Amino acid sequence: MLIQVLYPGMQHDYVKDFMLDTLVETGRIIKFRRSSGWVTIGVDPVRSRTGGGAYAGVERREDRQVLVGTTN
Repeated sequence: MLIQVLYPGMQHDYVKDFMLDTLVETGRIIKFRRSSGWVTIGVDPVRSRTGGGAYAGVERREDRQVLVGTTN
């Protein structure tokens, strides 16, 4: 899949989707286009491979017990 990007020199281009993470992380593009519109790097939320958006709250799933075949 091709994604439209904007380089710092205001040059538009299309890149393959697997290249997008690297272009964002290295600062080689300033914008890219999603189906919902343009995303500005450093302004709009962007996921990353480094896990920067990791959940910082209390982990509740660890304490869950699965009860099979029981009724209340």
